[in-house]
Amino acid sequence: MTVSRRAFGAMALLTPLLAPALARAELHIDLTRGKMEPMPIAIPIFSGDGPNAQLGQQITGVVSNDLQNSGLFQVLDPKSYIQNVSAGGPPDFGAWRQINAQALVTGQVQTQPDGKARVEFRLWDVLAGQQLAGFAYTTTQQNWRRIAHIIADEIYKRLTGEDGYFDTRIVYIAESGPAQNRIKRLAIMDQDGANNQYLTDGRSLVLTPRFSPSVQEITYLSYASGTPRVYLFNIDTGQQESIGDFAGMTFAPRFSPDGNRVVLSKSEGGASNIYSLDLRTHRLTPVSSGGAIDTSPCYSPDGSKIVFNSDRGGSQQLYVMGGDGGGAQRISFGSGKYATPVWSPRGDLIAFTKIEGGTFYIGVMHPDGSGERLLTKDFLVEGPTWAPNGRVLMYFRQSGGGRSTRLFSIDLSGTNQREIPTPGDASDPAWSPLLR
Repeated sequence: MTVSRRAFGAMALLTPLLAPALARAELHIDLTRGKMEPMPIAIPIFSGDGPNAQLGQQITGVVSNDLQNSGLFQVLDPKSYIQNVSAGGPPDFGAWRQINAQALVTGQVQTQPDGKARVEFRLWDVLAGQQLAGFAYTTTQQNWRRIAHIIADEIYKRLTGEDGYFDTRIVYIAESGPAQNRIKRLAIMDQDGANNQYLTDGRSLVLTPRFSPSVQEITYLSYASGTPRVYLFNIDTGQQESIGDFAGMTFAPRFSPDGNRVVLSKSEGGASNIYSLDLRTHRLTPVSSGGAIDTSPCYSPDGSKIVFNSDRGGSQQLYVMGGDGGGAQRISFGSGKYATPVWSPRGDLIAFTKIEGGTFYIGVMHPDGSGERLLTKDFLVEGPTWAPNGRVLMYFRQSGGGRSTRLFSIDLSGTNQREIPTPGDASDPAWSPLLR
């Protein structure tokens, strides 16, 4: 199956909508405070005539769900709304203060002569009585869901000061069938579970998919040739190809921050070492060496370092070394074993899986190993992946020894844990960068 890049590319034209007198924004959510009360926000249905009425309702629903699911906003019940507000002019701020709204979003959808949709929205600070943001987007009718995610990102950014993460995709492993003959396929979807598509047919076992920085390719492990090999999947064409027929197994791949290399593990002679593959020359360069099992490498955002897990010290722990190898330093010193480390896009934290006493944990620590915090635990929780703003993690969970495996997200504070809907069992999620 092929998935065109048109599903990912920026297809909207953006026009700022300014208020007559734009004052300094006063309304703000401080993300450094940890657990906090969500901000009350009102989002009336975006207005629209004829077929645009349904489109406005759909866009409003996605914007509301994105903000509500972030845990930072409380979308107020539309039944409580006093004013039937229009999209263009200033609202009656007093009417919205009466229902304790701190922020208000208004919008409308119109059809242009060329058949494209023009979607505009404005974000209002109800307490200060001023406009905080306003934009208009022009796009094809079928692209309405992406526009809704982009609007939610703009609202998130204006009220937190940080980029949102709603206009993103998740690649994961879709699982089905009996435990003895499990079918595992590459699948891709929006971050909220919508637009799910299967990329492979399940005839070959696949594992550990990861996006390229451009979101045009996916690297993953496949058993298509019988021997585990790292492959690339081109999202434009649907083409799959092995990155090279090297001796031994290759597995646990990730792209470098510039997208020109893939770092991976290669197993040979009872040891596993980390290698860097140049995608232009297909030259494979060793990054670590020795008789230990070094695996799950992940670059820092600037590419200067690699975090990985290794049993070189006798138990499975986390280490950080230079991007070209050398100078490896152990950073995990808690009890138990550590695995699947992944560097935050912000560079300030490393997420990991921890196994101790038969229980699995998802946690984070600073790159020097300090400040370890465990965010969640269960019979099985594994494979953390970061939202592009470094504020949310996704992972897969199996509870109580049951067979069902599902995707969950959790805030960096350890709150707002929720399931991400998928058609069936799911594992090994990877979060894309923002699509635009």
